[in-house]
Amino acid sequence: MDGRLPQFLGLGVQKGGTTTLHAMLQDHPEVFLPPSKELHFFSLDYSEGELWYRMKFAAAREEQCCGEITPYYLFHPEVPMRLRQLVPKARFLVLLRDPVERCLSGYFHSRRLGLETLEIEEALDNEASRLEGADAVLAAPDGRHFSHQVHSYLSRSRYDLQLARYDCLFPPGQMMLLRSEDLFQNPEGLWKRVLAFLELADWPLPSSFGRLNASVGEAEGVDPSIRRKLRAELATTYEVLEARYGLKW
Repeated sequence: MDGRLPQFLGLGVQKGGTTTLHAMLQDHPEVFLPPSKELHFFSLDYSEGELWYRMKFAAAREEQCCGEITPYYLFHPEVPMRLRQLVPKARFLVLLRDPVERCLSGYFHSRRLGLETLEIEEALDNEASRLEGADAVLAAPDGRHFSHQVHSYLSRSRYDLQLARYDCLFPPGQMMLLRSEDLFQNPEGLWKRVLAFLELADWPLPSSFGRLNASVGEAEGVDPSIRRKLRAELATTYEVLEARYGLKW
């Protein structure tokens, strides 16, 4: 079959710095990434078939390491098994942002794009009903659920539930979990960890390194009571991420 399959994938998360990570990896001569970020093969376009996916990497040189980054992959319930079936040995990179801050950033991202009309508290209160039945729809190879993609603010921040699906299918060493905050506070240190994990030659950060696709600070004006409520809602996520994966915010 023509084309190759990726040796690594960036699985998430939305508003976690994946656009910046994509730019960093794209600058490395040993890495091939498709021109457009977020292929969505394992989530939205699985019905296109394996050859369609392979052709996205057809231009890679033989010596290059192929990869792609689609932050919806971590949250989509069908992706882990689809990855197990097609790329069982691939390595996975996951950028995880403070769950509360990611939730708020996700909400304002949808607002900016015109995908959300509700005020934040109403949107959070309606999230469960909006996502009802989503898993059944997404089980189909061509399944798409609008609210699962754009109205899943709190749900996307429940990293413990999402990572559990991968823990059942892949050994721990196949996935590297990184804090989004470290990407911007200590980019050199995080970059070296990524290069080692992917077994890539040492390479400097791009001279133009910076935060891409960042929010414009809307979350700073959120009432503190909303943050406290979200922190309580996500208490289990914080506890599990620290106890099981050593990540703390």
